[in-house]
Parts: sequence; structure tokens; C-alpha cells
Amino acid sequence: MNDTQINIGLGEHKLPLQGAENPSTEMQGTSPGSFALRATIGGSTTFSSPDTPGMPAPSSKTAHDFNPTPNANPVTQLEYARLGTITTEMKRVAQREPHLTAEQVRDEVATGRMIIPANRVHLAMGLDPMAIGRASLTKVNANMGASPVSSGIEEELEKLHWSVKWGADTVMDLSTGGDLNACRTAILRESTVPIGTVPIYSMIMDKKIEDLTPGMIFDELENQAKQGVDYFTIHAGVLHEHIPYIKDRLIGIVSRGGSLLAKWMIHHNKQNPMYDCFDDICDVMREYDVSFSLGDGLRPGGLADATDEAQIRELEVLGELTERAWAKGVQVMVEGPGHVPFDQIEYNMKLQRSLCHGAPFYVLGPLVTDMFPGYDHITSCIGATAAAYHGASMLCYVTPKEHLGLPKKDDVKQGCVAYKIAAHSADIALGIPGARDSDDELTKARAALNWQKHFDLSFDPDFARAMHDEDLDVDTDFCAMCGHDWCSVRISKEIQEFASGKDENYAWDKPKVSAALTVEQKEILEQRGVLTPEEVHKLATKVKGKMAITTEGKASCHSDAVDSETAKALQES
Repeated sequence: MNDTQINIGLGEHKLPLQGAENPSTEMQGTSPGSFALRATIGGSTTFSSPDTPGMPAPSSKTAHDFNPTPNANPVTQLEYARLGTITTEMKRVAQREPHLTAEQVRDEVATGRMIIPANRVHLAMGLDPMAIGRASLTKVNANMGASPVSSGIEEELEKLHWSVKWGADTVMDLSTGGDLNACRTAILRESTVPIGTVPIYSMIMDKKIEDLTPGMIFDELENQAKQGVDYFTIHAGVLHEHIPYIKDRLIGIVSRGGSLLAKWMIHHNKQNPMYDCFDDICDVMREYDVSFSLGDGLRPGGLADATDEAQIRELEVLGELTERAWAKGVQVMVEGPGHVPFDQIEYNMKLQRSLCHGAPFYVLGPLVTDMFPGYDHITSCIGATAAAYHGASMLCYVTPKEHLGLPKKDDVKQGCVAYKIAAHSADIALGIPGARDSDDELTKARAALNWQKHFDLSFDPDFARAMHDEDLDVDTDFCAMCGHDWCSVRISKEIQEFASGKDENYAWDKPKVSAALTVEQKEILEQRGVLTPEEVHKLATKVKGKMAITTEGKASCHSDAVDSETAKALQES
């Protein structure tokens, strides 16, 4: 397809197709596919939404423009890619991203639009390489870390494994309490996903921020690089001259790193030491191939402060720092805002794309409203979906405990699930090949009323099964929402001319009572509190009451097993 808009007639209506791939490998169903732009892997837009009028244009520059003579002794993935070398890590990324070839991965890394955060030390400990960039699938990061008042190493390791189970592609250790070195070492030894940190937290443990020196900065960066940390958040974009722009904000500086360094600058009346020492920081990070996650120390902490002068001026500096890191051969991603009105999200994403020359954008949320504490995993994943569609490469999860406290185990799961929904939804909308395949398979199972297949294909089978069995613990040709006579899916399946529900691979034999609840499913229902303990116990042990089973294995609530009136009565009881 070409770059021009392609119109397909639907009566008097036209579809605004832009040439994007169909996210379904086999183009299943009747949907026309994605309304996104045609992907140009190796070009400035890769997978991208169409620009609303007035959006900043993509930068014409790449990492190639800031290092015209590639290093003949490569250390980092960026340096290898510039020389045309396909590394083992690039090959592994291509295996994990089947829509990309190893050559495309190499080319995207060479331009700076993709990073492979893989410290050489962590690789030796079992890190499974992955990529962050808009040519790849949208990634999700989970935050964890001990605080001075909560958690320890064992609990943090449990959170690590729990986060990865529920879809985290990277994990950041934000510990500010306990033995930070021991905790970080334990996490790195057990993690197969990249680990990021904010080194300034360790630099000032048991010290005052005013005492921070360049020597302390380099010592801690060297220490964490040797341990195997894959990416560092460095708040080098907050400058002394930015501080006056904060005075009228409703909530000032909400980044811990940003506020600490602002205090240091005010105390010493000097420039940010992270900025002044940036080139030397690059040298430390290059030695181990630690990637930058350039911190947004002046990100807005509320909608009222979004897209303001402080935020934009810092982003301009982050663009400069991106260029300087690339010149040193260091991989870079850029962090983005956390509270943005929905209508401003596209502009924020595309301004970063322009100023930072397509370097991967890593955003927290953003939250699109501030008045739902306790539900900010929802308010933020709404913004995160839009952010990924408009250009963000990785989404930092938000849990229900955001702004309220340290997340516990279930909060971590809720945050991961919400953000997997956001990331997956954006990938489908962008037309990434194969992104919708799993959805199509589940749709076919749903159309066939094959409940077990339906659950097996879902992201969280235990939760889906528990929700179903809470109302009706029989796998039959309807669910408790509509009942037998009102089930539109069952009716569609019975219409001979329809393809719906007739895929032989999803056919099922006859209704049957579902198996007893697993321990996980039992816990889900107990926590929900909808059923009494006795009812949950009955489902867990399958002690049958009035729902008798016929000799054919059908439950007596099924109209093929008993007369219709009896079936209806049992459904309603």
C-alpha cells in the first residue's frame, strides 16, 4: 500500500485507511484492520498514529547524525548496530518480536529509535534480552522496592516474580530503605527481565542531598553498573534556570530525583551536577552497556500543571542529552509525564518524538483525571493506551496504591493487568502484525460457546473461570448474563447461513459441570465476597445441590436436558 489515504466504500461512508497492516495475521473476521499509518521500519514513524493537524513533525535526525565515525571497538548494542553487526541479543529480540527481522532490529537500534537494555554483567546472569522502541510491541514496566518502613528482600523478590508473571517486561527497583546493595544484588540474580534503578536514591542514603558530590555520583554509578543494572534513571535535564517556572504550579515538583536536585541547586547556587557531569556519566555507562532512562524531573503532578513551560523546557534539554549520549555510544530512552489531560496526550508524545529524534519514550500513565485515588490504575491506563498509540514505547504501570502507599501483592497484579490491557490495545490499534491474533482465537472460542477454550486463551484464566462459575458452574450454550433463550451468541450459532461459532477447532461435545475450583479460583471468589463461604466451598468441592446432572452429562438447567420451564426455573433460582 502507498502512503496516501486509501478509501474503501461502505455505502455512502469512507474508511480512513492509511495503509497500516491488518493486526490479524490471517485477516480474520470482517474488520478492515487498523486506521494507523503504514509502518516504515527504518523510517521516522515505524508504527504510528496519523497526526492530528498542528502536531510536531517527526525529527529528520537519528543517532547516526551524532556519531558520524562509528567506534571501531564496539561495546554497546548501539555501537555494534552502527557497524552493521547483528548481535546475539538482537537475534533474540527478533525471536521474541516475530514481526521484526534481526536486520530490522539492528537498524532500529542503530538509529536510536530502539534500545536493548542489557548490561553485560546481567546478561551473564541469565537476562533474556528484549527491546523497547516504537517498532516493537509496547512494553510495560513494574515498579517495586523496599521503603524505610515497609518490605524486605524476600518480599521484594516475591514482587519481582509476581510482576513478571503478570506481564511486566522490565522492573525498576526503587528501594529507599533497608540494605539497598543486598536487595539489588538479589533482584539481579533472580531476574530474567531488565532491571532499572534511580541511583540518586542510593547516593544519599543516610546523607543529606546538599552533601552530594561528583565523586559520590560516579562511585554509585560504577557500583550499580558492576552489579548488572540494565538502565539508570538520571535526572540531568532539570536545570538551575528551570526552577523559577515551578513557583506557580499547584503541586510543585513531584519527581523525587527532580526535587532532590532542585534543592541541591538552590542550596549551592550551582548547575545540576548530573548535567555538568553528563559526559563522564556516559563513559561509565558505556563500559557496561547500561542504558539511559533520562528522567523527567519536572513532570507535572496534576492536570493543572501539564504541558507547562517547566516541563517543555526540561524536555528540550532531554533532547540535547539524547544527542550527547548517542555521540558517546550509549543507548537512550526518555521518560515522560504522569498527569496529562486526555486532549494533550498526542501533543506530548509527538513533541518528544520531534525533540528527542525518535528515542523511545517511557511514560508513567499518564493519569487523565486526578480525583479517583484508589483507582489510579484505571485513570492512568486510559491515558497510557492513548500514549502508546501516539508514540510511547514503554508504559510504567500505576497501581491502586498510587499516591496512597506502597503497593502490596494484589496491587502489583492490578497494575500489571491494567497496563497489559493498555499496551495490547495500542498494539492492535497501531496495526502491529499478529497483535490481534490472540483476540481472534478467543472470539472464535466465545462464538462456539466453548467455555474451557475461552478461559484457556484468556490473559487470566483463573479469574475468568471464577467469574463464570460464581453464577453458573455449568459449561453450556449460554451464560448467566442472558440465560438460554436470550443468548444472542447461541442464536447466531444456530443460524445456518452464519459462520459464527462453526469453526471445527472450537467445537465442543456437550454441556458439562465444570471442575472444582482451583485454590487460586477459590481465593478470587472469597475475596470478592459475593458468595457465602458455604457457596464457595460447594464450588470448590463440587458438592451438588439442586443442579442435577443427567445421564448424558448435561446439567438440569439446560433446556435440552429437561423441559424448558424446569430449566428456566433453575436458571432463575
